This record gives sequence, C-alpha cells and structure tokens, in this order.
Amino acid sequence: MTLENKLRNTIRDVKDFPKEGIVFKDITPIMMDPQLSNEIVDHLFEMYKNENLDAVAGIESRGFLFGYPLAMKLGVPFILIRKKGKLPYDKISHDYDLEYGSATIEIHTDAVGQKQRVLIHDDLLATGGSAEAAAVLIEKSGGEVAGFNFLVSLDFLNGEEKIKRFSDKITNLVSY
Repeated sequence: MTLENKLRNTIRDVKDFPKEGIVFKDITPIMMDPQLSNEIVDHLFEMYKNENLDAVAGIESRGFLFGYPLAMKLGVPFILIRKKGKLPYDKISHDYDLEYGSATIEIHTDAVGQKQRVLIHDDLLATGGSAEAAAVLIEKSGGEVAGFNFLVSLDFLNGEEKIKRFSDKITNLVSY
C-alpha cells in the first residue's frame, strides 16, 4: 500500500470542527502509529535530502510534529513559528486571516540567517493563510523560502494560489 493510501486510511474526518460546516482532517490517528510516523519522516527525508536546505520551519503546532524530526534527520536547525505571545525572545509578528478567523504568528528575530534557504512545513494546506504568513516572516527575517511541504492539502480551497509567489516547490503527501 502506498504512503498516500495509508494516510487516507488513517486520517479521520471530524464534522463541524472547529465550527459548524467545516470537515476537519484530523491527523492525530497518525500519532498512534509509530511505524507510519517513521515512514512519513523517512519519506520526507528522501524528498529533501538533496535540496540544500539550511533550515526547516514548522507552523504551530501540528507543523512541529514532523517538521522537527525532519530537520533533525536532515541535520539542519528547526525554526519555530508560533502563535502570538508564545515565544520568549525578541520576535517579528505577522497578522493574517484563517479560513475561520484571524491570527498572529511570530518568529524569533535570530531564527533565520540572511539568505538561508528554509522549507516551511505544516500539517495542512487549506486557504494558504498560515503558510503565506510564515513565508512573510521568513522573508522579513532575511531568509528565502525554499519550498512548502504539507501532510494534507485541501485542493478545493486553492491555498497554493496564496503561496506560489514565494516558491513553486509545494508538495503534500495526500490531497483532497
């Protein structure tokens, strides 16, 4: 069975979360399967081992789940992109719209070096708001967005349209 099929069989739909009318793609069942989790990290490593990445950035919080292990396996730093008020040091902020509200994310001012090639990782690409905001922060910090990776893409929401101006290297493991 392909990794994509394994993910389709594992990810569950949760209706009306976080609000009525939304069908949430829940990746938490993946966490219950260490073999599948390792397979995901190994697959991501194979995808990016020759991409000359300087860092991997994960978007809070589910972007940390596979972004950090990927960074460790690649031997590059992991950059935390967090919700407002969660980072303790000097930070840069960016406000953006979500598919069901608005938010502010932040990055430490010393997290990204000049011209550093950063892969942005998150669990899900929906409307692209979070990924776009993360890319803005990487660029404000002097870095370059080397690409985007998501476990899941909700293609019908056209999130790629918002982020392709930062990089045309946009990948996912499963799309709906």
